[in-house]
Amino acid sequence: MQGVVFRKNFQIRWVSFIGDFLLAGMVVGPLVAPFLAASGLPMLPIIANIIYFMGNHVCPQPDMGVELASPFIMAVCMRCYGTVTGLLITRLLYQLTKGKGSYWLHQYGWGGVIFTSLLMMAYPLELAAEVFDLWGFNNYVVTPFGLVTGLAWGLLTMPILHGGKGYRVSMVQGGK
Repeated sequence: MQGVVFRKNFQIRWVSFIGDFLLAGMVVGPLVAPFLAASGLPMLPIIANIIYFMGNHVCPQPDMGVELASPFIMAVCMRCYGTVTGLLITRLLYQLTKGKGSYWLHQYGWGGVIFTSLLMMAYPLELAAEVFDLWGFNNYVVTPFGLVTGLAWGLLTMPILHGGKGYRVSMVQGGK
């Protein structure tokens, strides 16, 4: 008895899969950490502590996170979460456009890299302005600066991560 499970090749693009997996963790982790910490159920606060540990090592101001489950805050500040949101937006845009469009910056070579680098300076420039007391921390101010950085980074890297041939695994079952 021979049956066909897949009529087409099932291919996994490992670079794309790993990138999406990490992005999903960066989107969901900071949001769920306060709820996991507040749950009081066994093991969930331990998972929250792991997320907070990672947030403490990637975010310059993790103590400025938004309070979601009193007294617990997000694992990163809104500047960092704005960056992650920009990456998520560009990933969704890439899924819709398949990398076709003049706004994907990888196609401009070093010019695209330089333009991306300039746009990505929004994050550190805003942080420097805050450190030098030009203004105080405000979620409504820091989020757009992070968003610009995430959009710039995503407009350069999403076609590279998800458009290339990468590593593929072909799986054909039940046929030749």
